[in-house]
Amino acid sequence: MFEDTTPEALAKQFEIWRQIDPADKAAMTFELSDNLRCLVEAGVRHRHPQWDDRIVKREVLRLMIGDELFQRAYGKDRVQP
Repeated sequence: MFEDTTPEALAKQFEIWRQIDPADKAAMTFELSDNLRCLVEAGVRHRHPQWDDRIVKREVLRLMIGDELFQRAYGKDRVQP
């Protein structure tokens, strides 16, 4: 599972993780989620520079939640420029 990490380093990571306050863990999780969303948005904008903000945000949502949930919320149509 952690092929690029030695068992000692992994044990140290878990030790440190256990010492972090739950509120700080939650803040880190939200920050990582925001960073991922920004990366996905940058990728969509790079691939489709002609799309406006509304279309980009909808495509980012589709990529983040998956096609099945997106279709349940918005219908069968994919993002339409």
